[in-house]
Amino acid sequence: MAIKLNKEESIFRNELIFTADAKAVNIDNTLVNLFMLLKHNGIRPKQRARAGSNSFIDLETLKRVFSKLEEEGSITGFNNNPEAAVLWMRSNLVNMVYRGNLDKEKISSLRPIHLESYRVRNATNTRDYNTADQVYLMLGANPTVRDDLKSFLMEGWDQTTSKINLGNELDVDSLGLLHVIKNVKPGFLDSSSSLNQIRPLLNEQAELYCDDVRRLLVYKEKLPRNVLIEYLKTITSFHLSIYIQKLIFTLPQMVENGTDTSRVDWSIVVDATDDFESRIAKMSAEEAENLGNNVNDYIKSTFQVNAALRRLRLEKTNSEHLGKALELLKNKPQEFEIYFETQWDILYSTLDDDDKELIQDLVKYEETYFDRYIELILKARGNYQFRYHMQLIDNLSQKNNERGIMAQGRSKKHPRRYVLGTRLLETLVQILVLESDGKDFHTKSLSIEELIQKIRDRYGLIINGLSEDRFKDADLNTHLAFKENVEAFKLKLRQIGFYNDLSDAYILQRIRPRYELNA
Repeated sequence: MAIKLNKEESIFRNELIFTADAKAVNIDNTLVNLFMLLKHNGIRPKQRARAGSNSFIDLETLKRVFSKLEEEGSITGFNNNPEAAVLWMRSNLVNMVYRGNLDKEKISSLRPIHLESYRVRNATNTRDYNTADQVYLMLGANPTVRDDLKSFLMEGWDQTTSKINLGNELDVDSLGLLHVIKNVKPGFLDSSSSLNQIRPLLNEQAELYCDDVRRLLVYKEKLPRNVLIEYLKTITSFHLSIYIQKLIFTLPQMVENGTDTSRVDWSIVVDATDDFESRIAKMSAEEAENLGNNVNDYIKSTFQVNAALRRLRLEKTNSEHLGKALELLKNKPQEFEIYFETQWDILYSTLDDDDKELIQDLVKYEETYFDRYIELILKARGNYQFRYHMQLIDNLSQKNNERGIMAQGRSKKHPRRYVLGTRLLETLVQILVLESDGKDFHTKSLSIEELIQKIRDRYGLIINGLSEDRFKDADLNTHLAFKENVEAFKLKLRQIGFYNDLSDAYILQRIRPRYELNA
């Protein structure tokens, strides 16, 4: 069935709701583009086209750059150890697409280990599908944290003179990256696109992300730079995943209530056992299935908001416009229905007779022309958006990755379920062992129960749900599931070196910070 939507009707993405397109997202590309937004204060500049042989950056180009650097006396040893240097570039300096496939692999960008990483990249292979815009908006919830992050990422580079600042002790990877870019003239043109009039729809989630970034930056003098960057990458992907999942449940409530202040009490059961057949895995899979069942409502709500904005002739560039659209959807004036009757007639008239019968059957229970019009758009674009939103959630959740919050087996018996990857857990523990006295942070040991409760209260991740209202009438099987989950959680903590229960004394069985910080 060919439903001829115009360009505006086909567009799903709404920056006022969630800036990202539903596509396959790579978190490294997100960070590279985020660094560009941070450098240009929320403006995404256009990359200047390069002519001829300089249009694409590959390993041969980088080898020539390092050879020239050695001739200048900036580095030593490159020409005497070319194979080792290439291995270092491949593993530590660059991101690649199709890595390992010698026929197809290409450099996408320098690794996001410094704010200036974005300056050497192949734009077509570094697409982030606007996920970086969402992270930038979330950082806007606390401009001080955003500026602190920018300062940390800029270490070792003098922005005024565009030269390496030798006063900073940089790791070899960051130093190599800065030597590559120091003679690269910024190939970017000014752009009018700016995010500075938009605030994140779920502001409390954005503030939580900012607080996590702030806490990680406390470790900048204790941790190697590349380790801290990995933590930032992990927590950014984690927060993007939580944000879109909360939004899937919240936006339909906002449309129903006519206000962007509506919130839902979101929480999920996570499986710490790494066993597809465990009791807790089945409970966690039900949570993930519930998410999938609500995606279509989110898609419908977004199309409704987009339609209301078109009716009001308001752009998606100011957060105030979203509130007006939601209010219009709650209190529809008479002319609203007249307008969408016309829109319905235009779309319906493009269908052939057989398709008209199918559409009439589809919308026969819809009471208004607006609802019929939205159903027609969903018929045309709904399945596409659903498929790619599930892919987006998988990518942001780092599915089947140690940084991730989601896993899925190859068999239909093992559907998506929420998990707790060891590297994600390590990052969360590093954050949660920090306490603030209002001015400074210091580290503090935690009991297992305290850590489990902090993870539940802060992120909505349930490891032991026996105190939850929804499990107050739980059966024996549920009790056993949570007991197994807590034991598996302890094992994960042992694996990453945070928990040691050699003593039988309960008071000694605590999560101990890896790095001591005193207020």
